[in-house]
Amino acid sequence: MAEIGETLRETRMRRRIDMTEVEAATKIRAKYLRALENEEWDLLPGPTFVKTFLRTYAEYLELDPRLLVEEYRQRYERPSTQDLTPFGPGMGGSRRRRQRPRRPVGPFLVLLLGVLVLGGALYLLGSWGPDDDPDDRTFIATATPTPTPTATPRKQRSSSSRKKRTAPRATLRLTATEGVFVCLVDATGKAVIDGETLQPGQSTKSFRSQRFRANFGNAGVRVRVNGRTFRPEDTGRPIGYEFRPGKSPKKLSERVRVGLCAT
Repeated sequence: MAEIGETLRETRMRRRIDMTEVEAATKIRAKYLRALENEEWDLLPGPTFVKTFLRTYAEYLELDPRLLVEEYRQRYERPSTQDLTPFGPGMGGSRRRRQRPRRPVGPFLVLLLGVLVLGGALYLLGSWGPDDDPDDRTFIATATPTPTPTATPRKQRSSSSRKKRTAPRATLRLTATEGVFVCLVDATGKAVIDGETLQPGQSTKSFRSQRFRANFGNAGVRVRVNGRTFRPEDTGRPIGYEFRPGKSPKKLSERVRVGLCAT
């Protein structure tokens, strides 16, 4: 298969499309589009953005985005640590540690034999001892009154204590003021908006969760949280926030933001 960047560049030039037209249509900055064509992956925000921009650019050029994204994964993505460890030398060591060492049977047999010998000796001593005259032993049976248990009244639980306490939830809705890339993850880790580009004026449905984490490609979005409107800070680059009920939006770190909606 031809190089990824070469395929994008040749298709664009063959269709006589200027880079500014691609930037206006895809809402991806021209410097990122050139980085895709030159395969300068280090100039892009991260692997998640690389695959998102690559998919959007390929769809605009009417190419198969799945083939280009899969080619990028095979060539440039590093396998995770979990993919590398099954065949490493440490695997055999972990298996050896899980195997229980075989204990010798000899000491247990000696111990068991000693218990049997001791028990037999005690039995013989008891049988050879003097027998007590049964006439000398009298048994007096005394009737002991059995106390009648009293029933302890159970405390009735109030209706409020029987009600399950539910954690507060936040209601969130997004409206794009310009073309913006959005990744939105709820408290369960589910991507309710999995790396989509919202067009100007487009609004999402209302989502409810105990927490939301969002990654925006730019500040062109209006966030409606529990009846209040919030606008992201215009930093000129992607930015992420965490939204919780009753709390102000909290800016996410670069590591957490890039890790959202990873494909």
